[in-house]
Amino acid sequence: MTRPLGSVERAVALLEALAAADGPQGTNELARQTGINASTVSRVLATLREAGLVDREPGGQRWQLGLRLVHLGNAALARLDLRDLARPLLEQLVRETGETATLSLPAQGEGVTVDFAPSPHSVSSRAEIGRASVAHATAVGKLVLAHTPGLLASLKEPLERFTPRTLTTLAELELAVSEVRGAGIAEAAGEREPGLNAIAAPVLSDDGRLVAVLGLQGPERFDAEARRAAAQPLARAAALLAATSGLRS
Repeated sequence: MTRPLGSVERAVALLEALAAADGPQGTNELARQTGINASTVSRVLATLREAGLVDREPGGQRWQLGLRLVHLGNAALARLDLRDLARPLLEQLVRETGETATLSLPAQGEGVTVDFAPSPHSVSSRAEIGRASVAHATAVGKLVLAHTPGLLASLKEPLERFTPRTLTTLAELELAVSEVRGAGIAEAAGEREPGLNAIAAPVLSDDGRLVAVLGLQGPERFDAEARRAAAQPLARAAALLAATSGLRS
């Protein structure tokens, strides 16, 4: 096995910390968050700045992600052929259900949103490209758990509570994941954010491997009855995406 480079690991840790932050971060803040000493943080950030991957906030000394990451991210997304194939299906789901439709790809035990079609309603849920699911608190996350061998067993209690409806024990989560496997559809109702409800369906290859996830999400009007009604068109879209992409014969 190739030994990871410590300098690269530190650079990645700093980029991830900046991506997770609500705004620009100071050197000492980043040092506390990553466990990297402040002098090393300064040196790594200076190198990343030369590459355009980070930059100083306008008129300040704190750090933020650089614009070159937008170029790199767009280059990566341009190679995801599934986005082109899924786009008409996402738009059709919005027409059928009135809610935001999303396409996510599994990565390192999470589902990461790579495209979405927004709801036309003035009150709607907000999707973000690049946002990762929470395994125990989102429909996409539960679906990834259900289709990734060993992932559920790797989780440790206590599971983080986001709302009063979040599943916080492994016993609760194991039951939910078992229901996902049986139904073929995952569901979350106000578990990551109050009033945010969602369902998700798997896009599977011939050998049963999870390749992508189609989802629908909406505010409180996307209640249990609405989610039941949306489950069939969502599952149909997921199966069609698998077929049109050549994943299923």
